[in-house]
Amino acid sequence: MKIRTIRAASLLPAVAGAGAALLLHLVGLAWLAIPVVAVVVYVVTAYTLRHYVIFRIKPMYQILRSRDSKSGEIAQEYQGKDVVTEVEGELQAWAERNTLEIARLRENEQYRKEFVGNVSHELKTPLCSIQGYILTLLDGGLEDPDINRKYLEQSEKNIERLINIVRDLEDISRLEAGTLELHRERFDLLALVDEIMQSLEIQAAEQQITLVSDKGSLESLMVYADRARIGQVLINLLSNSIKYGQQGGRTRVRYVDMFEKVMVEVQDNGIGLTAEQLPRIFERFYRVDKSRSRAAGGTGLGLSIVKHILEAHKETITVRSTPMVGTTFSFTLAKSEAL
Repeated sequence: MKIRTIRAASLLPAVAGAGAALLLHLVGLAWLAIPVVAVVVYVVTAYTLRHYVIFRIKPMYQILRSRDSKSGEIAQEYQGKDVVTEVEGELQAWAERNTLEIARLRENEQYRKEFVGNVSHELKTPLCSIQGYILTLLDGGLEDPDINRKYLEQSEKNIERLINIVRDLEDISRLEAGTLELHRERFDLLALVDEIMQSLEIQAAEQQITLVSDKGSLESLMVYADRARIGQVLINLLSNSIKYGQQGGRTRVRYVDMFEKVMVEVQDNGIGLTAEQLPRIFERFYRVDKSRSRAAGGTGLGLSIVKHILEAHKETITVRSTPMVGTTFSFTLAKSEAL
C-alpha cells in the first residue's frame, strides 16, 4: 500500500502540468476566437440593422418619389445605388424644391402687393379726376357752357379709361387662368394689319409717325388664329410703337416666312429699351416712361395681354431693342395652309 501511494503522488506533478498546459491552450484558443466572434456579431448586427433601417426608410422613399415626378430628374446622380443613398438624394431634391417654392411664394406675395398697389393707383387717378370735374360743375361750372362742355368731355375720357382698365384686367385674368375661349378661323393677316393701321391713322398722325405694312410681293397671307385676339395683339403693339416713337419716325410691320408659320415683326425707330428694361417689358403695369404712357391713357397691361394671347395660341413673342435706335417685337402665327 505504501508503494502504490508513493507512485500516485509521483504522478500528480505531471497531471497538473498537463492540465495547466491544456488550460493555457484553451485560453489561447478563446483569445483567438474573440475577434472571429466579434466580426460575426458585427456582421450579423450590421446586416440586421441595415435591413431594419431599409424596412423603415423604404416607405419614406416611396412617398418622396411619388410626391413629385421631377424628383427622379433632380436626384439622378443617386439612382441605381442602395436605398439609403437614393433617399439621401431624394431628401436633397425635396429640400431644393421646397427652397425654390418658398422663394417663389415670397416673390408672388411681393408681386401681389405691387399688383394691388398698381390697380389701386390706376383706378384712383381717373376717379379723382372725375370727382374734381363734378365738384367744379356743382360749384357753379354748370352755368358756364364752355366749362360745362370741357369738364364733361374730360370726365367722359376718364370714364373710358376706367372701362379700358377693367376690360384689360378681365382679359388678363381669364388669360392667366386659361379660361379665355379662342375662336380660331382662317383669315388674311395682311387685310387685318391694314384695318388696324387705318384705325390708328389719327393717333399716328398726331405723333407724325408713318405706318407701313411691308408686304413685298404678297397679295394675301392666310393664317389660322382668333382674328379678334390677334387684332388686339396688333393694336397693342402698334399703339405702343406710336406712343414711344420719335416724331417723324416710322413703324413698320414685316412678314417672314417660316414654312408652317409666319413671323410678324413690328419695328419702330423710337426711344428703345435698355438691358435692364427688356426683361420686365411684359410685366403687368410695367411702363418704360410712366409719365408719357399715363398721359397717352395707357393702362400698362397691353404688352402683358399680348404675351398671354400669343401663349394661349401656343405661339411665341420676343423683343430686341437698342436705346435711341428702336425696338422690334416678333411673334409667330400658324399659316392656315400648314394645318
